[in-house]
Amino acid sequence: MLEKTKLYTKIVGYALLFLWTEVRLAVRATIVRRQALWLGSSTAEERTRNIVIVGASFAGYRVAHVIARSLPPRSPYRVIVVEPNSHFQFTWVLPRFCVVKGHEHKAFVPYGGYMAGAPEGSYRWIKDKVADIDQATVKLQDSDEAIPYEILVVATGSGVRDGLPSRVNATDKLDGMKLLQGMQNRIEAARTVVVAGGGAAGVEVATDAKALYPDKHIILIHSRAAVMHRFGQGLQAAAREGLERLGVELVLQDRVVNEDATSRAVALQSGRIITCDLFVNCTGQRPLSEVLSNLSPTSISSTGHIKIKPTLQIADDSLPNVYACGDVADTNTPNPNARSAMRQATVVAENILLAVAGKTPRHVYENLWADGAIKLTLGLDRSVTHLGDGTSEVLFRSKERDEALMSAMCWSRLGAKPFEDEYTDAHKAVIEADVNKA
Repeated sequence: MLEKTKLYTKIVGYALLFLWTEVRLAVRATIVRRQALWLGSSTAEERTRNIVIVGASFAGYRVAHVIARSLPPRSPYRVIVVEPNSHFQFTWVLPRFCVVKGHEHKAFVPYGGYMAGAPEGSYRWIKDKVADIDQATVKLQDSDEAIPYEILVVATGSGVRDGLPSRVNATDKLDGMKLLQGMQNRIEAARTVVVAGGGAAGVEVATDAKALYPDKHIILIHSRAAVMHRFGQGLQAAAREGLERLGVELVLQDRVVNEDATSRAVALQSGRIITCDLFVNCTGQRPLSEVLSNLSPTSISSTGHIKIKPTLQIADDSLPNVYACGDVADTNTPNPNARSAMRQATVVAENILLAVAGKTPRHVYENLWADGAIKLTLGLDRSVTHLGDGTSEVLFRSKERDEALMSAMCWSRLGAKPFEDEYTDAHKAVIEADVNKA
């Protein structure tokens, strides 16, 4: 009881820290806006010193948001964001939208709203992919433009080879929606579905599919002794209970060694052969650090993460102007997620603001146990939220009434009105035709 009381106290403390950070940043942004109104703001042409941010998911978008809204209005610096995706991809809802139809457009949030309030000329947005980076420039793939930079932030995140259900692996919203619809249709058509990986994505796809289609044979294979093994025993037990309640077949301490789409068979390490109509791979995430392979190959670890200093500058003394944050950075975060990525982004942004003011970066990133809190869905109408500090843990079980989960909240937090998107309106005829065809 005492341990849980301490845990609740820590939760309150974490919430207060979060609120204080948001209030402090909002007040500073308001002051900058007022100064811009009174004194004017440097034009884009006058802002010749570039802070280039590569990637605009939770980490990169947050860095851009904080810096662009905090730079002095007459600053010679501007933020340049390089992001290949047409929309912010809310990856947390992808497992659900791989199963349930009609919500796939909600996983793609229009960019731009989160930058509201930034002085005019303080940032530039480029939809492109980085081809290479050297000590002075970022070279773009599609336009061949070479952008000079004084400060660089790598926030490229992580990816998977197979894409869904963990990542979309498409840069355009319409293409991403089609991929989701394709997965929905394959799950609907399949009689037996094998899901590999007992992390959050695997558990959620398996339980959603079984809840929506109770007559299907859903098999979840995981190499460890328990699903959700990186979390506390309470969540492990809750996840197993949720799988068993729905009737998902659970295979533990075994792994897929071969998948043959032609014969529709999956071979396990134990020797078992499973015939199935669909194989869904929920394993294999890796950090996308290749953009630094020419600039600083020694800063890339054996796992592919970018080695960093406590200030989130990369661990290369010759490049004090280069930072990394989010899934790509080697922060030893136990359970990387949006909260940890955005806290890292805030540290990076604060240090860059010090650097452009001629001061030494001094803010450091430390893992906080509450960053690892997770909400795990266990079917269409149930979820469990887990908080633990390594000593004790708390579980909150709840009923889910919204099939789209926290999509609307994500849109609002990123400055977009749910679920209004000019892009979707422009492609409405194509989207409706695809839905009717399916």
